[in-house]
Parts: sequence; structure tokens; C-alpha cells
Amino acid sequence: MPNTFRSLANPNYRLWFSGAVISNIGGWLQRTAQDWLVISELSDKNAAAVGLVVFLQFAPQIFLLPITGWTADRVDRRKLLFVTQSLMAILALILGVLVLSAQVELWQVCLCALGLGCVAAFDAPARHAFVSDIVSEKELSNAVGLNAVSFNSARLVGPAVAGMLIALVGSGWVFMINVVSFLPLLTALYLLRHRLPKVEAEHAPSGPDLAKFLDGFRYIWHHREMTVICIMSFLICCFGMNFPVYLSSMTVHVFEGQADQYGFLVSMMAIGSITGAIITASRKSSPSFHFMMYVAGFYAVSCFAVALSPSFWLFAIMLIALGLGTQLFTTSTASYMQLATEKAYRGRVMAVVLAIAIGGTALGAPIVGFIADHYGARASILLCGFSGTLAALLGFWFFHRQQGTKHIE
Repeated sequence: MPNTFRSLANPNYRLWFSGAVISNIGGWLQRTAQDWLVISELSDKNAAAVGLVVFLQFAPQIFLLPITGWTADRVDRRKLLFVTQSLMAILALILGVLVLSAQVELWQVCLCALGLGCVAAFDAPARHAFVSDIVSEKELSNAVGLNAVSFNSARLVGPAVAGMLIALVGSGWVFMINVVSFLPLLTALYLLRHRLPKVEAEHAPSGPDLAKFLDGFRYIWHHREMTVICIMSFLICCFGMNFPVYLSSMTVHVFEGQADQYGFLVSMMAIGSITGAIITASRKSSPSFHFMMYVAGFYAVSCFAVALSPSFWLFAIMLIALGLGTQLFTTSTASYMQLATEKAYRGRVMAVVLAIAIGGTALGAPIVGFIADHYGARASILLCGFSGTLAALLGFWFFHRQQGTKHIE
């Protein structure tokens, strides 16, 4: 177990980690409140409306990809993160004021979600690449795993607390609490200004152009194993990561529950996610393609088990397995892609990886919402299972093809 948390021995990473945990909890408070606000108050229990908000929040990862990847490699990442985190706090404040003043409408939530998505498009690749500025290469894989532990621990605590807070004080105050949660991370970023070595750019000094925009894609394309992993990631994230859509729909339409039950289901899934993140952080070696191939298969089986669970409690328990499979795959992907990439290209490559994962989630959200509204919430989860099966089959095909090529040589 001490090996699992070895990166925390680094004082700079420990400072960053402590601020990120609190900020992540606040983020999940807001996300849960936002999803519940849309499906229970601003629409006629419409999962497609939740899907639309999710799309607007994550679509900028695709459309802004060239700029965000270049920015993460060329700009001081600490300063960039300070700006993006500040803007996120302002957007949360605006949404909180709208809700508390009883003036909020669906189009305003959509607009705030789009603004948050644009800011997060710059924040996400910089945040991932910033870890390599704080820790050594030897600590990087462990630090990536611990970041996932932080994120998913927040996903365990945040939705459950949000469900209770929504019932007690309403969604507006949940947004306001999120505003306050940004302060520890902003403080950590401020304190790190003199504690980190200056990171020099390791590539061409000229401004952004189309060639640089495409560097991340080119790098991945020239490493075919990375290309296949990205396709697998798209298939799994496109539908599987849209759990707010199908879980909110299951809560409202199948189990006829309230906000606290929705928060409970998200937290149950987070238990598996935390377990997956800890397993990844505990590994002494970086994840292999072989490992991710089997994890994709486990994810697909978990989706089918969740979709076919007849009762609320069995459904909740099966979500633990689904969270485990999803997190093992996504965290292993992030760790593998960072370690397999030359440091000079990490920002651009991670921008592509995140755009595929989060942008894929955006593209899948309206589809999952449509399926949930017209064919039932269980059908939308079955769709995730079929998508995961396709990802696993692609992995098996490529792995055996590579093995056959090596055998011939």
C-alpha cells in the first residue's frame, strides 16, 4: 500500500493533490445538481435534455483541440490552470445566482455548460500534462493513477452529498459551494509559482500553425498501437461515460426515485472507479496493451449485467463493477499514452486523448438520451455494452495480428 501513494512523498505534488481533491468534489457537486436540475425542473423528465447539456459541456474538446493541445505545450501550464480554474469558478457563480434568483431557464444552463466546456477544453490537457512538471518520470505513472483516485473519490463523495444538499437547500446553494471549492486549488497553484523549475519549450518556437495542430494526430498515427487504443477509447467513452444520462433516466423512470437516489447510484459507480484507480496506481509497471484489451471485455460484460439487473439494489451493486471496468480502461489509457509519448509532444497527444474521450462522450450523449427516452433507460445501457464489445474485439484482433506478424518475422 505505501507503494500506491509514493508520489505523495513529493511535497509539490502533495500540495497540488490536496487542492485538486477539494476542487474535484465541488465539481461533482455541481455536475450532479446540474443534471438533476435539468431532468427534474427544466424539462419534462427528458433524458435528451440532459444529453444536450452534456454535449454542450464536452463538445468543445473536439472543436478546440488544435488550439488547446498547442497551448498546453507552449504556455506556462501553471498560469494557464490558474486562469481556467478562475473562469470555472465565475461560471459556477453565475449559474448559482440564476438558480437562487429563480430566473434560471434551460437555455441559460446550456449556455453556462457551453462556456464551461470551452474553458475545460484548455484546462484538461494542461492539467494532465502539468503532472509531469511536478513529478519525475519515475513517479509519473503513479501520479496519474493518484489523480484518478482523487477524481473518483470526489465522484464517490460529491454526488451523494449533492443529493442530500439538493433536498435540504436546493441546487442553487450547491453551485455556490462549488465556487468556494475552487479556492484551495487556486491557492496551491499560487504557492507553486516559486517551487517548480521553469519548463522550457522543447520544440519549434514559432506561433501555432496547421502543422503543429496536427502533430498530436500524426504522432499517434505513426504509433499504430496508440491509434487502436484511441479507437477503443472512443467506442467505450462515446456511450459508457454518459452515465449521468442513463442513471438519471433510470432513477426517474424505472425506479421513480429522487435526487438522493440518483446521487447514491453515481456514488456506487464511483466505488468501482476508485478501486480501479488504486489498482492502476499500485502497478509497478505501466499498463500494457494486453491488459487494456481484457479490461475492455470486462467493461462490456459489466454493462450487460447492469442493464439486466431487475432491482434497484442489484442495479446499484452491479454499478460497482461497471465503474471498475470503466476506470481501469480510462486511467490505463492516460498512463500508457503519457509514458509512450516523448515529453515534447505530451501536451498535444494528451489533448487528442482527452478530446477522443470527452469529445466522444459529447457525441454520444444525445444518442444515449434519445435511446433512453424512446426505448427505455435499460436499452441505453445495453448500447454501452455493445460498444464495449466492439472495442474489445478490435483489441483482440489487433493484438493477435501483431503476434502473427512477430511470428512471421
